[in-house]
Amino acid sequence: MMNSNTYVAIMAGGIGSRFWPGSRESRPKQFLDILGVGKSLIRLTFERFLLLCPKENIFILTNKQYREQVKEHLPELEYSQIICEPSRNNTAPCVAYTAFKLQGLNPNANFVVAPSDHIILKEQAFVDYLKKALEFTANNNALVTLGIQPSRPDTGYGYINYEATSNDGVHKVVKFTEKPNLEKAKTFLKSGDYVWNAGIFIWNVKHILNSFKENAPTIYDLFDGIRGDLNTAKEQAVIDEVYPTSPNISIDYAILEKANNVYTIPSEFGWSDLGTWNSLHAEAPKDENQNVVNSDNILLYNVNNCLVRAPKDKLVLLKDMEDFIVVDEGDVLLVFPKSKEQEIKPLTKEIRKLKGTRYL
Repeated sequence: MMNSNTYVAIMAGGIGSRFWPGSRESRPKQFLDILGVGKSLIRLTFERFLLLCPKENIFILTNKQYREQVKEHLPELEYSQIICEPSRNNTAPCVAYTAFKLQGLNPNANFVVAPSDHIILKEQAFVDYLKKALEFTANNNALVTLGIQPSRPDTGYGYINYEATSNDGVHKVVKFTEKPNLEKAKTFLKSGDYVWNAGIFIWNVKHILNSFKENAPTIYDLFDGIRGDLNTAKEQAVIDEVYPTSPNISIDYAILEKANNVYTIPSEFGWSDLGTWNSLHAEAPKDENQNVVNSDNILLYNVNNCLVRAPKDKLVLLKDMEDFIVVDEGDVLLVFPKSKEQEIKPLTKEIRKLKGTRYL
């Protein structure tokens, strides 16, 4: 049976610029069928959370410009479940806004905050970990994050160091570490008491709001001042005025790195943050030459370990290539070495200078 105090907030406001030119400001990656399964990432995420709580308890946190796209992909939701930020101020303000809003709807609300664009292969295991976390946060003054058991010394993730002793698999967090260099990452992996920070959080409204009051009082006071307007017809107008004045800071910096009641559950549920073309290549089905293609019209001759994405009706012929990303979006063609994909995001800034926003 589902717990009526369980809510989910799906974060879907990002641009996904590392996935350019597939992901654009007008149509970010959460609205794309990036896996070629006939469903967008936000749709897959929404359906996954229906295993945890009813659709009425699922909220989408997004930028105001994506309101209609969210409704198009998730027609089951009411507009009141699409929480629209008028400005991009990072994750702390939108979590505080959501917590105040949910507290107004249900003072006992226990909620999950999760990104809209991750791959999770073992959905039932994922839901089981969340249920364990929700039970813990319902009965303890605790802020919980699901940590991913690291499978390699990856330098692209933040790490969480945790205490060895646990309360039924829930460990107290010692510290958060930003993306390490390779040597450090190898040390973390060897020590066995580090997990990747997946950005999936679980907490009770009362405890997260208390933590804002203590650790980020500016944000707390801002939303506390408009608490009476939330869940009313005035909400959006008031948010449009107040929200852009909130500090631009992540939930990790504002709360988690300061609070002393943060816990993690080391987890394994077939997770990928699908942050880059390389991560899509790693997760997607491959041919015998380790290539990932999205169409039968892509012909490859002596091509190895590449990702090729093109319109289904376009014939693409490639020869003698290794370790490349090739993405044809019609108005933009990207041909890029896989080893240098970190340069895609900074290069979009260069394109903005040269060509304006037309191709972004």
